Amino acid sequence: MNKRKEILVLGLALFSMFFGAGNLLFPPSLGVAVGQSWFSAGIGFFTTGVGLPLLGILAFTKGGSLDEFASKVSKKFNTIYLTTLILVIGPLFAIPRTGSTTFEMGVLPLIGGLDPKITAILTSIVFFGVTLFLVLNESKVTDILGKFLTPIILIILALITFFGILNPIGSPVESVIEGSQFSYGFINGYQTMDALASVLFGVIIVKGLEGKGIKDSKEQKIFLTGAGFIAAIGLGLIYFSLIYLGAQISSMKNLSTAQTALMVAELTLGNSGKIAFGICVAAACLTTSVGLTALVSDWFSKLINVPYKMIAIITCLFSAVLAVAGLDYIINLAVPVLVVLYPVTIVLIILNIFGIENKNCFILVTAITLIISILEVLKINLSFIPLSTLGFAWIVPAIIAFLIGKVMRSKL
Repeated sequence: MNKRKEILVLGLALFSMFFGAGNLLFPPSLGVAVGQSWFSAGIGFFTTGVGLPLLGILAFTKGGSLDEFASKVSKKFNTIYLTTLILVIGPLFAIPRTGSTTFEMGVLPLIGGLDPKITAILTSIVFFGVTLFLVLNESKVTDILGKFLTPIILIILALITFFGILNPIGSPVESVIEGSQFSYGFINGYQTMDALASVLFGVIIVKGLEGKGIKDSKEQKIFLTGAGFIAAIGLGLIYFSLIYLGAQISSMKNLSTAQTALMVAELTLGNSGKIAFGICVAAACLTTSVGLTALVSDWFSKLINVPYKMIAIITCLFSAVLAVAGLDYIINLAVPVLVVLYPVTIVLIILNIFGIENKNCFILVTAITLIISILEVLKINLSFIPLSTLGFAWIVPAIIAFLIGKVMRSKL
């Protein structure tokens, strides 16, 4: 086995798993919000948008599985946690977001004088109708589209970045965000939902390595770490480029998330470039929608013993209705859920990576992190807790809970 070649192939696979339309939408908007502070905010975004997903996959090199990921808290909690993850990256947020993105980036720039609301409804019906057809027929069309679309989008991004740096499209202004720009970028990175997805992808990647005879956890870590650097470099270049280009138009404050990305494309490549970029992103949304709908249908058909086809139909119908509400509405709707779910995911990833076997640690750390995160969403004053002003009120209590769990002798 050529080790370097296998690591390169795995790195490209990791990149393609995490690279999607959502990864292109949020960095430019972040750049607009933070302006001159784009680099520090970019580091924060990179941490949750790249670092955490890679750690999420590394967590499974300890021989874990989805059935074991959070089971040290309890088996029931593990099922509830994973079901929540699948709902979040499924019909509640991520799947409807693909439909909204398709309309706002691929259809809206082309419709001229047509009624946007009616067109949004029609687009949603067609988009999720096609999604359902491909899911039920197990078509390879989406795989083919993905293989062609990813290189095309990367080429367009390279051109946008090249021309945006060669001929700046504007000058960054002062940030409109108060407080830590790093923490603002960190929390905005939640919207990629890649760390949540990594919990589900991790088992797939590790099983793939085992299928090639790489079964030792230390050797798996070597492969995943090397591949992780390759994926991180690719995603990092995209994120920082788009955040920087967004910062260049930070004087434009009234653009939607989709409009910001399209504006960057238009100012660098012209109107034809904007349209081409929008269509590519919209088509990429279809591959994401099909994959996520299949994942949701498979999970719930086994969990509640309902036919796969029925779950797929319900998922597409629900997603189609929510998609019409608009991209920014879905993004804002997701924020409180992600603010609760991400810290819990972070601590579970860390506990699994370090191979912590103490159930008391799992229970206490997860419980206190969940409670603090819920209190933050409810706007309860937690200013007495260190790091709370930065949006990280859960960190110190989680560390204290871990230490208490370590010294406890009796099982909870």
